[in-house]
Amino acid sequence: MSVIRPPAAAPEPEVPHDDIIYPATVPFLLVHVACLAAIWTGVTTSALALAVALYLVRMFAVTAGYHRYFAHRSYRTSRGGQFVLALLAQTSAQRGVLWWAAKHRHHHRYSDTALDVHSPRQHGFWYAHLGWIFTSQHADVDLGAVPDLTRYPEMVWLDRHKYLPAAVLAVLVWLAAGWPGLVVGFFWSTVALYHGTFMINSLAHVHGRQRYVTGDDSRNNWWLSLITLGEGWHNNHHAYQRSTRAGFRWWEIDPTFYVLKALSWVRIVWDLGAPPPDLVRNERPLGRAVVEKVARQLAASFAVESLAAQVRASWAHSPRWVELTERLRAARGQLEELAAQVHLPNLPSLDELRARAEEMFAQTPSMDDIVERARLLLFAAVSRQLLEQAPAGA
Repeated sequence: MSVIRPPAAAPEPEVPHDDIIYPATVPFLLVHVACLAAIWTGVTTSALALAVALYLVRMFAVTAGYHRYFAHRSYRTSRGGQFVLALLAQTSAQRGVLWWAAKHRHHHRYSDTALDVHSPRQHGFWYAHLGWIFTSQHADVDLGAVPDLTRYPEMVWLDRHKYLPAAVLAVLVWLAAGWPGLVVGFFWSTVALYHGTFMINSLAHVHGRQRYVTGDDSRNNWWLSLITLGEGWHNNHHAYQRSTRAGFRWWEIDPTFYVLKALSWVRIVWDLGAPPPDLVRNERPLGRAVVEKVARQLAASFAVESLAAQVRASWAHSPRWVELTERLRAARGQLEELAAQVHLPNLPSLDELRARAEEMFAQTPSMDDIVERARLLLFAAVSRQLLEQAPAGA
């Protein structure tokens, strides 16, 4: 089947699955295996309470620190405040602050395209959940993606010693709470943190509802928000990344935002980003890049090869066939512009395109722009198919 040609992109497409560095998974697996030591240490009430506390504090550090501050800069804090955030976030053992922020910015730039670092649509659920972390192409930090962070020597130092904060925390927990505290309090909560965070990359792009058209598969999921302190309002977040608040509506529980709001009252943080009211109401037109991305998805949902065959069958014995192919050849580089002058039979009408779009996407004030752009893309794709298969001189 012929497909709609994507715009040129500088990076190479993501290559999943086949270059996983299996030795790099050993420490990750050992953390999971260590949880089984509870068979010998026992599971005490105090160890469980410690596990819950460490999960909540470190999940907040990941969501408020790694994500909303370092990746998106959705609020401000002091230099000392950002160091504490980074330090606490790295106790989660999710690599370094620069690595985390750089990968997440890359994800948003190419969300659910072939260039995305973790897209269930492109690479499968389990690769998006955790497989991508252990591939060779993701081992290093793209410092060019985080120039605002690399200017702080302490951030660079922390990133270079990515597992030191987690190791120090583990030792302190063992000294304070013994073996049950280490196994249940530290290792159990660390594993829970891993998969709570990873589910935003995987499940939040598979299960849930889409309120906003974002050009990707991001979804809102209330129970993921409970697990991740508000990160489950993922479609909201993709609609407006600058917002410190992921839960746009009053009933969308977002504990991370509540804590940050309280911290703003005592000026530990400030300049919290808020989504514009017209965007929350879904009245804001989409940006040009999102319209283009969504229009390409809509156009690609039609079988271009089949449409071209229908056009060819309708016009092959018509005197206008030669004229049509000549005009298409003459305008090969500007086929989309030619769509306003040439009618191709059997192409979906604007009404048919709109009906398909309403099945595929959430409501948006930019639906007309998406449909009209998709029609031009379909015309160009079908025209290219006709030219590729037309005999010389036809």
